[in-house]
Amino acid sequence: MSTQVNQNSAVEAQEPAVTPEAIVLQLRAVRQQIPEYGQLPASKLRELGSVSHVHPDFTQAAIGAMGASATVLSAVGTNPEDVQREVDTAGRWAVVEDELRAMLKGVAAANVSRRSRIGKTALLTYAVSQKLVRSAEHADLLPHVEAMNRMNRFGKRKAKKAAPAPTPTTPAPTTPVPATHV
Repeated sequence: MSTQVNQNSAVEAQEPAVTPEAIVLQLRAVRQQIPEYGQLPASKLRELGSVSHVHPDFTQAAIGAMGASATVLSAVGTNPEDVQREVDTAGRWAVVEDELRAMLKGVAAANVSRRSRIGKTALLTYAVSQKLVRSAEHADLLPHVEAMNRMNRFGKRKAKKAAPAPTPTTPAPTTPVPATHV
């Protein structure tokens, strides 16, 4: 029993003071502060994506053209300073995007590690329990082992589908051929 208590306290010692629920609340609060935050359907993303990948040098040349010609400036309807500010803002938010992507990968990796520890513990428990139920003094484990047996997807082999029985074919009726003697 003390081993179990020691393992539980070791896990608790590794757990940070913050809970997943608290992080979710913080993320939702941050999400509300992000300008233009929203979800887009895939069709809209494809539509926007086609022009959102214009080469940065092309964009800078376009900004230069707006500044060089009043006609271009009036046709475009915005000034080069606003477009440059938008370019800078998009670049700064790209850093946020990268950081969030890295954070997501880190959270996913931590969860895979947790699930792996859980799986290893469950499989070890299964192996130990299988050995123990062979003894009458551990018969109380039988229902648990049976439940694990039903749900075990590791050591179970898929039952081979029985080959379909050949369908008996009845020979087509033949008409007797008269024998000829030569």
